[in-house]
Amino acid sequence: MTAASAPVLRAENLYRFFHNGDAETLALRGVSLALAAGEMVALLGTSGSGKSTLLNCLAGLDEPDGGQVDLLGLRLTRRPEAERARRRAAGIGVLMQSHNLLPALSLLDNMLLVMTLTGRPDRGRAERLFDELGLFRHRQARPAQLSGGEVARAGLAIALAAAPAVLLADEPTGEVDAATEREVLDVLHARRNAGCAILVATHSPALAASADRVLQLQDGSLRHG
Repeated sequence: MTAASAPVLRAENLYRFFHNGDAETLALRGVSLALAAGEMVALLGTSGSGKSTLLNCLAGLDEPDGGQVDLLGLRLTRRPEAERARRRAAGIGVLMQSHNLLPALSLLDNMLLVMTLTGRPDRGRAERLFDELGLFRHRQARPAQLSGGEVARAGLAIALAAAPAVLLADEPTGEVDAATEREVLDVLHARRNAGCAILVATHSPALAASADRVLQLQDGSLRHG
């Protein structure tokens, strides 16, 4: 990100605590970061380092106990849940490890639902996204009829349905082979070149090597790679 680039997503000094009885876990310890349009950032860290917690806070799916997240110049944190959901739908595509597909709907209907909710239904664009991710022949299938890797790619397609300004993806290539990983990388690169800001939590060396920046989370604290 250059000095002149205005961040599309900014987090300042995020803290997140979890309690289990008398035990307290500090999942995020003062994390700050900024994403600019047209850059891809890889977020690395071992399991339990706080990657998923950070993505949830950045997406407005969870509220941090301290700090602030701004999306497109407007505060996302400490807003009513319905307002956070509207701002997220308008600006952020989210792919979590639990995926983002409704099991009763086909892939195409999942995609068209997201597009309709954001006011931008476009069947042609939906089918092009599935084609880019090697899923065109599965577009009428339901999630249960797909392999783990196909579900992950379908989830990525859904996250990109509304052409978001920001994409937050948790392990988008975690269950795919090397050839499919290259297809996913091609899609991510195309979105980055179109101006999307991308933050990807990953264990993939190929994905990390293709990123503009690498960030490392360790015990809830951020380090720059």
